[in-house]
Amino acid sequence: MKIISTRVHGVLDYLMGALLIASPWLFDFARNGAETWVPVILGAGAILYSLMTDYEYSVSRTLSMKTHLNLDLFSGIFLAASPWIFGFNDYVYVPHLVLGILEIGAALMTDTVPSTRTRAADDSMRHRHAH
Repeated sequence: MKIISTRVHGVLDYLMGALLIASPWLFDFARNGAETWVPVILGAGAILYSLMTDYEYSVSRTLSMKTHLNLDLFSGIFLAASPWIFGFNDYVYVPHLVLGILEIGAALMTDTVPSTRTRAADDSMRHRHAH
């Protein structure tokens, strides 16, 4: 069910990116290991690929919305699993798990066509490029 517009998703992207970057200090789990740097790197990455996504709050529009959502999905899965992948789950896991699940949910519930375009115009554009 696609209940999140690309416009809303764009706002969430930059907020989530900033939250991920700040989370080790905000939630007091910064120890300078994977528990710290996984969310920081994923947050910075999310902001960077958001700036290049074909949606309302981008500067470059070179990355398709479907690709962006796949990056969000895999980032969320990796973030949620990172405490067990890197073995810091005895120290901290809730922020990584919760923020990862939120990322997965947003990726699965976001429309793939920016609200500035219609689905028919998007299909027409794809049809033209296919020939």
